[in-house]
Parts: sequence; structure tokens; C-alpha cells
Amino acid sequence: MAANTFPKDFLWGASTAAYQIEGALDADGRGPCIWDTYTAAGNIKDGSSAAVACDHYHRWPEDIALMKDAGFNAYRFSIAWPRILPTGTGAVNAAGLDFYDRLVDGILEAGIRPMACLYHWDLPQPLEDAGGWQGRAVVGPFAEYARVVAARLADRVKDWMMLNEPNVVAIFGYGVGEQAPGHRLGEQGMLRALHHQNLAQGAALRAIAAEHSGLTLGTVLNLQPCRAESDRPEDVAAAARWDAVWNRVTLDGLLRGEIPALLADKMKSFVQPGDEAAIRYPIDLLGINYYSRMTMKHEEGHPFDVWWGDAHCDRWTGMAWPVQPDGLYDLLVSLKRDYGNPACYVAENGAAYDDVVGPDGAVHDPERVAFIRDHLESVARAVAQGCNVKGYLCWSLLDNFEWSFGLDKRFGIVRVDYDTLTRTPKDSYRFLVATAKAGRIADTF
Repeated sequence: MAANTFPKDFLWGASTAAYQIEGALDADGRGPCIWDTYTAAGNIKDGSSAAVACDHYHRWPEDIALMKDAGFNAYRFSIAWPRILPTGTGAVNAAGLDFYDRLVDGILEAGIRPMACLYHWDLPQPLEDAGGWQGRAVVGPFAEYARVVAARLADRVKDWMMLNEPNVVAIFGYGVGEQAPGHRLGEQGMLRALHHQNLAQGAALRAIAAEHSGLTLGTVLNLQPCRAESDRPEDVAAAARWDAVWNRVTLDGLLRGEIPALLADKMKSFVQPGDEAAIRYPIDLLGINYYSRMTMKHEEGHPFDVWWGDAHCDRWTGMAWPVQPDGLYDLLVSLKRDYGNPACYVAENGAAYDDVVGPDGAVHDPERVAFIRDHLESVARAVAQGCNVKGYLCWSLLDNFEWSFGLDKRFGIVRVDYDTLTRTPKDSYRFLVATAKAGRIADTF
């Protein structure tokens, strides 16, 4: 295959998350989730909320039209657990299922492959009140939720992703308190949340497989190669510890049925006999979210005695994240080398920049175009090396509610004016349109 080209059946598209775009938080029987509570407590940096966000709940036909016009053939979206089961368990909210029924039909009518993610961080608040991801009580409800949704939609939705970024949920939500539900439970809080998400994922995969056959089952992991800030032994060891926490608990659990040896002692108090077998599952497709490498150093006083090191980088996004597209190539090659080359796709990749509407009414975002182009070059290079990469979905279709940052950080390839809710495709949108149409990285757009 020629350089910078992609297979004919490659998936091109975008990803979104329900809480970040839908709005309508009080509509049609939806229950409260942990992000509603976290927001109400004043934890959002710009003081905004997701009450309206992009109003996708009412404007979804317009957003599907944007993807159809782009020629995209895949769309990863998430389903809001509290729309389906307002208390997390018990009675099913018919209006919630009806909404996703209409959404899926609209996606299919546009000739786009719907890829549903069951959990993108919106845990129903009553389940959090009962312990959330810190205990096993959440496993059964998640599996039942998965079964309920599949029973309604799996006749049309063939791609099912269980979780999105369980490491971020565990570390930032339960470990250091920088995201919902805002707990500061340190190392044990992180590892417990990781383990119970793993257990819930395994239970949900089995529940969906039992409910409907012929599906493509998987999950979405945020994977970032961890390297040491220096060659000092303590920094090398710190990077290995963080790699175990950030990458290996989820990856080794799902694909190998193993607890990373570096963490086995810290996890032994809550890992029960049979857990590793329950976590392992032969998935069909692995979603990978990649934003940058992680450069780590030894520093006592932080969880696992690890802290962020100097990234040795001269490009940065509007989130102050390093731009390191070579890390995506290294990640894809490592999956081929170490995990048997599983079928995978890039489920998220993108960048926030402070782009604005120009005098010509357009949004010129050259930094984002360069970001996406450079990462697509890494994907093409990995495909040429035989890596089993099936597609590229950017993050995100729309500017949206960026969690603890609120509406201030813009990741979209389509700009959303939060006053009028007008959608304006950016240059990055046009670049992806040209690339998807040509099946190779576009020179012009």
C-alpha cells in the first residue's frame, strides 16, 4: 500500500459523548448522574454546565447531516445510562430508548455505521450513592443496562463498545478528585474503580452476547505510551509503574485475564478468585483513544510516587497537552507485537485550540489540521507495517461541554456557537472530508 493511503473499507468519522452534547438533562424522564451533581457543586472551571451543551437531543438530524455531507461512514456515540434507567436499575424509561431508536434510524438512513458506547462517564447518581465504581454492587446493574439497550437496538446497531476510558474515570474521578464524582481516594480508590469497571465490562460483554448474536463487541481504552523523563533508574521504574496503572490494568485484564504483576499486591484485598477469568473476553474490536505520550518521573508524595515529567516537546494544544504523533505509531506497533495484533480503530484523536470565526465567516484551524494530519500519517505508517487498524474517528464532531473545563475548550471539527447553537464546519472538517473521500491523506481541501 502506498504511503499515506488507507484500505478501501477503512472507517472514517467522528466520536461524541452523550453528556457532552445532548443537553436536555431534565427531559423525558432522564435521571440525575454524577456529572450533574459535580457541576452543581461548583466544580466547572468556567462556571458553565451541560444543561444545553450542543442541544443534540433536539438537533440530532442537523448533526447527522453534517456527517453525511462529510462522507463519513462511521459514528461512535454514547448512550446516556440515566436516560434508560433513571435510577441506574429498575424500571426502564421508554422515552430514553425511543430517543436512541430515532437517532440510530437517522444514522443508518444517512449511510453511516452506528457504533454505540454504553458508558461515557454518566453514572446514575443513585448508583454512586451506593458506592459507585468502588464496589461490586455496580456490576449487575451495568450488565442489565447493557442487556436492555441491546434488546432494543442490536437489531440495527452491530458495533457495541462497553466503556470509554476507564482509566480516566478511575484516576481523575476516584483518585485525585479532578472529575466527577470528585473523590480523593488515592491509589486504592483508583485501583478499585479500575477493577470494578473491568468486572462490569466483562459482565456486560457476556450479557449482550447472550441477548443478540452476530454483533461486533469491544470497548474503548485511552492508551498512552509511558516513557521516563530520564534514564535514572528511579524514573524508569516510575514510568513502568504508571504504565501498569494507566494502560495495563485495563489492557491486560481484558486481553489476557491478568492483573499486572507490579500492582498485584496493592489489588489483592479486593480481587477475588475468578475475577481475572470474568474480566477477560475475546472482543472483536478495540477502540483506542490517543492524545499524547506520557512522560513520567519519580516523585514521592503523589499516587504510586509518580508525577509528570518534562515532555521534551515543542508543540502544545490548547489543553497544554504535548503533540506527539509518533506515540500513536508506537502504540499501534506495540499492540501488534505484544497482544497478537487485535483488530482496533482510533476511537478518539484530536485537539483543543482557541479557534474563532474569522472575518470571512469561516473557522480556520491550521493547528488542528496539522494535528490530525500528523496523526493520520502515524496511522498510515502503522497500517503499512501490518497493524490491524480498521478506522479513524476524530474527537470530536462538535465543540462541546469539555467536562471540568466547561464550554471553554473546543475540540470540534465543527464549531458550535453556544448562544445561537449554530454549527460552522471548520477547516479540519474539510480536511477530513477530502481525506476520507480520497482514501489517502489530502494535500488540499
